[in-house]
Amino acid sequence: MMRSLLVRGMLAGLIAGVLAFVFAYLFGEPSVNSAIGFEEAGSAEHSHTHDPAAGQAQDPGDEAQQPEAELVPRDIQSTVGLLTGVLVYGVAIGGLFSLAFAFVHGRIGSLRPRVTTALLTAGAFGVVFFVPFLKYPANPPAVGQPGTIGARTELYFGFVAVSLLAGILATVFGRKLADRLGAWRGGLLACAGYLVVMAVVAWLMPVIDEVPPTFPASTLWSFRTASVGTQVTLWLTLGLFFGFFAERVLKPSQKATAPAV
Repeated sequence: MMRSLLVRGMLAGLIAGVLAFVFAYLFGEPSVNSAIGFEEAGSAEHSHTHDPAAGQAQDPGDEAQQPEAELVPRDIQSTVGLLTGVLVYGVAIGGLFSLAFAFVHGRIGSLRPRVTTALLTAGAFGVVFFVPFLKYPANPPAVGQPGTIGARTELYFGFVAVSLLAGILATVFGRKLADRLGAWRGGLLACAGYLVVMAVVAWLMPVIDEVPPTFPASTLWSFRTASVGTQVTLWLTLGLFFGFFAERVLKPSQKATAPAV
């Protein structure tokens, strides 16, 4: 049965990845193109103002600041590259989601597979994506300094790891509280505890704000809302399809439950 759930989880993740790609391509790529245009315009202006032919001395560091040639053309990045990345992410998330479902199903109450899937989807979306996004939101090209990429990546994934740990602990303690106080109160206290812990961690971790003052606010807003929309599409599709698959896998055989004649 575990193998069946894993295969169906990866299949649901694949379907979710396809729909997430469509959303990202339609609503996310226009803001990415706008950000790239802003970046290229800034680079061209910088090169013009430091042109030795214009009678000004060239900064020795300008050569290192010149944009490098693209290894992969932009049209490939926005189509095949984006599709490949989203599909790999979707399949991986689907497989991990099926493992998490197998662990929690039956341990958080006598719930139907669809209900367990819905609760797990909502919790995973918040813990894995939304809460970390509130602290370290996604940024389009031309936002952020090249020298801080490593530090920003470490901070983001570190925050995700803390969120996952806090979410797991909240689930464990919430189950124990539910036995004493009831499912509703136990669940609320567990969620409140998770939010308090993450609020403290977010307050302690460094703030990263490298958005250039001249960067268009509308482009930044469009990119971030498209990022949220892409994740919502992926997780919602994953939850709907996996819930359907899980019901079929875990549904008792009609033959086994039929009364003896």
